[in-house]
Amino acid sequence: MERAALIRTISSSSLACNRFLFSSPRLARSFLSKSPVVTSRRHYYRLIPNVTNRFLPRRGLRRFCRLSAASQSSSLRFSLSNRHFSSLATRAVASPSTQGSPEIAGVNDEVVEKFGFEKVSEQFIGECKSKAVLFKHKKTGAEVMSVSNDDENKVFGIVFRTPPKDSTGIPHILEHSVLCGSRKYPLKEPFVELLKGSLHTFLNAFTYPDRTCYPVASTNTKDFYNLVDVYLDAVFFPKCIEDFQTFQQEGWHYELNNTAEDITYKGVVFNEMKGVYSQPDNILGRTAQQALFPDNTYGVDSGGDPKVIPKLTFEQFKEFHRKYYHPSNARIWFYGDDDLSERLRILSEYLDMFDASTAPEESKIAPQKLFAEPVRIVEKYPVGEGGNLKKKHMVCLNWLLSDKPLDLQTELELGFLDHLLLGTPASPLRKALLESGLGDAIVGGGVEDELLQPQFGIGLKGVSEDNIQKVEELIMSTLQKLSEEGFDKDAVEASINTIEFSLRENNTGSFPRGLSLMLRSIGKWIYDMDPFEPLKYEKPLIALKARIAEKGSKAVFSPLIEKFILNNPHCVTIEMQPDPEKASHDEAAEKEILEKVKASMTEEDLAELARATEELKLKQETPDPPEALRTVPSLSLDDIPKEPIRVPTEIGDINGVKVLQHNLFTNDVLYSEVVFDMSSLKQELLPLVPLFCQSLLEMGTKDLTFVQLNQLIGRKTGGISVYPFTSSVQGKEDPCSHIIVRGKSMAGRAEDLFNLMNCVLQEVQFTDQQRFKQFVSQSKARMENRLRGSGHGIAAARMDAKLNMAGWISEQMGGISYLEFLQALEEKVDNDWDGISSSLEEIRQSLLSRNGCLLNMTADSKTLTDTEKFVSKFLDLLPSNSSVERVSWNARLPPNNEAIVIPTQVNYVGKAANLYETGYQLDGSAYVISKHISNTWLWDRVRVSGGAYGGFCDFDTHSGVFSFLSYRDPNLLKTLDVYDATGGFLHELEMDDDTLTKAIIGTIGDVDAYQLPDAKGYSSLLRYLLGITEEERQRRREEILSTSLKDFKEFADVIDAVKDKGVSVAVASPDDFEAANKERSNFFQVKKAL
Repeated sequence: MERAALIRTISSSSLACNRFLFSSPRLARSFLSKSPVVTSRRHYYRLIPNVTNRFLPRRGLRRFCRLSAASQSSSLRFSLSNRHFSSLATRAVASPSTQGSPEIAGVNDEVVEKFGFEKVSEQFIGECKSKAVLFKHKKTGAEVMSVSNDDENKVFGIVFRTPPKDSTGIPHILEHSVLCGSRKYPLKEPFVELLKGSLHTFLNAFTYPDRTCYPVASTNTKDFYNLVDVYLDAVFFPKCIEDFQTFQQEGWHYELNNTAEDITYKGVVFNEMKGVYSQPDNILGRTAQQALFPDNTYGVDSGGDPKVIPKLTFEQFKEFHRKYYHPSNARIWFYGDDDLSERLRILSEYLDMFDASTAPEESKIAPQKLFAEPVRIVEKYPVGEGGNLKKKHMVCLNWLLSDKPLDLQTELELGFLDHLLLGTPASPLRKALLESGLGDAIVGGGVEDELLQPQFGIGLKGVSEDNIQKVEELIMSTLQKLSEEGFDKDAVEASINTIEFSLRENNTGSFPRGLSLMLRSIGKWIYDMDPFEPLKYEKPLIALKARIAEKGSKAVFSPLIEKFILNNPHCVTIEMQPDPEKASHDEAAEKEILEKVKASMTEEDLAELARATEELKLKQETPDPPEALRTVPSLSLDDIPKEPIRVPTEIGDINGVKVLQHNLFTNDVLYSEVVFDMSSLKQELLPLVPLFCQSLLEMGTKDLTFVQLNQLIGRKTGGISVYPFTSSVQGKEDPCSHIIVRGKSMAGRAEDLFNLMNCVLQEVQFTDQQRFKQFVSQSKARMENRLRGSGHGIAAARMDAKLNMAGWISEQMGGISYLEFLQALEEKVDNDWDGISSSLEEIRQSLLSRNGCLLNMTADSKTLTDTEKFVSKFLDLLPSNSSVERVSWNARLPPNNEAIVIPTQVNYVGKAANLYETGYQLDGSAYVISKHISNTWLWDRVRVSGGAYGGFCDFDTHSGVFSFLSYRDPNLLKTLDVYDATGGFLHELEMDDDTLTKAIIGTIGDVDAYQLPDAKGYSSLLRYLLGITEEERQRRREEILSTSLKDFKEFADVIDAVKDKGVSVAVASPDDFEAANKERSNFFQVKKAL
């Protein structure tokens, strides 16, 4: 998954701030993330973290996920900024839990029979301490996996096999549309009502190239079953198949506001996909997939090609639902500690209404036959005009590895091979490519096995045209050499430890474990294979380790390289060429089509289209009647705990350094953070901090090369990461700014963990000029990619930098200012390496000190006690500077409206102001109000009516900055007008008690976000750094629970500060900015970024 350098460790979103204040951010992490340097291929989703398919996480295939206002705030805006979470690779062997198998209640055969099911198979899965039962619904043939254990984070999912025949995006549009009202819940969007008033820990839907998934999760049993019922009714009995306007809204339609204007295309999925097709990495991924699979369903785009989407008819849309959204074609998953009988009862109410269908046969995925010879494809992608195009080419080699699904053992071996080749900065294929100087960053996802047949892809971007062939030759020669010579013994050991630790720790962050297991199981189950098999890694892992021990790693991995890559003719080479005219050509082609459409219409046709446009907008902007809203089940305030979730925290002292300890069960894993004060750092050194952090982990010491150090970390620990953390602190002028060193290990490896932390911090030498130059190129490539795909984050950071000091600091380390710094630094590395090396050392000298240091540990009490002696030794080795002098960083960017110009088909529009500077005093009701604005006003006006993929607001309660943001937005000034009208919306707002209660409950659901033990300890650390007390948490919770309509009305005047005093930043195309500045004279100051 593509991850950018930090913008803000702490998000400015209201929901993210809730989580820092009350819990912690939702960490987007996979079981085993590759380093953030690796760019993913065919991977597209925002809410969903990168998740594993079988055993190992893949750089996932394209998934299109419904973007909720909640997900926008919590995950979308800063999902790419939490680099330190996702890059904390797990690298050590974890011991299996010593706890015995739990007593899990089953269900007797009479109950199974009563509800119309038969039991196909029952197994105990020791790897996840669960009893799993596969049922089959007798009448329809629907299959149900019921996984029972003691996990309170319950998960339900229903998955349909949905193979498209063309690139109209029909599975994707249907995924959006079925959640827009159903038989039992006849309102516009029950999905949004669930977002408003549920305690869900996961709520979304997403589309793969061949299947569509509808998962939900909650820790509250009543809430969980409410979610399940709404989703079951939505998929089986949606209103959309009878409502042409839903198809228009979510898919596509012609829009004409008056007959004198031009006709335009609108539609949520249409605009989403225009954004996707603006990103070079996505264009590369789609081209590669379709070229690898020219003869089956993977040869088209399930998400939809914007050029093809307007060919989709409503009749085709309805027929697709009729054919594939049937119980006979469904795979249904339950997981957690709820009652198994109740699961079957709920399902029987729906499934019994259907008879068996032929859908399972019609939806089968035909395998792609292997090519007899390789294929080469040249494709163009849009770049900005006037830039240097010399090093803008991309090249990627892609193989289809087999003409049929692989067995479990081979899949596991390929997963290990993938990690050996690309999984760490020291991996030989990755290292060879990046050290070659032939390109800036890796492209290609390595091994991907989420489809019927596995693939492997690898390449480089930022390549000169005359180096394309050299890249291809380097890939092949490196693989040939590895096949002949094998891998380094320490590398194999580190890789085994990494993967085994990852599997046993099973740390999915905030992503529900049950959903991660579901996606693993579905990867086989959806193709009519064994759903249990992917959950059981123990035996194949033992067998693989035994083979390596007996025959050596070369005997295991070399045949895989030879068979699946070197001697495999099914290879597609994709060369991507930059084209500064492509974006304008695409826009002109679309305009020409629409002009022909208009020219073919009579005056009566045009008048009817304008009327239909107005009718659709009226429907979109008309609230649901109270009686429809009441159909959606919800909790009451009596179901909500009155006190916040508390994390056990003991504050102590070791060698004069403050230590926070959290006594929690962690399955014998120690999680630790060492925090250093950054406030003594010179202002001009701030942009170097992200590269300093990377250098600590990816340069060598006097005695160890960086490869040896990387392998040592992999063999001895669960991973070490280093990153900056910056936030405003409520009530203080000076920001909270730190460097955090984060690591984990098994309890028995605690000494190794702290020894290696010390090695990384104090012994690494900043002497490798060429490696540092690679870091700069990689970082620049990531930032450029982020600008295209996550422009909302860039806009948000830029606005923060104009409004508060912490925002300015963060933007220096992860915004447009950072990109400009990197562009200048590329030349400086060659001309003044000694100066840069000295600056890196100066940063280390400024940071490393026992004074101002803080240590945080999360583990069970015995581990915490046993670890203190190693902590003491670690702290003794730190320098003891007499005092830390704070440096004044009093800087902000000019508060002007700014237009950041990039080649894109969609916009990212922001506006923000500091509410504290108007005299506003924080009240907990602000969390409820900001969430309600996102889920109602902005959802309806920016997304539903405006056609953007997302519209939301964020309130950073630490700095006081309130921000509006849109995502993949066809509009610019119209969206700013919506933001400015928010105060009027609040003034005129009427809410009944049910609506207000839902808003409060939904906010509490964000506040009480589900956390694993490491996240609990980390969130407690953040609260300590930000000075947030338990008393304040309790007070804010009480204010949330007592929010009234009066609070909404009073906040209306406060939020008008954004309209009156706010700054606007937008990321968009040159044409849109020119049009905006023409309509409002010189409204934006233009800044060209790409």
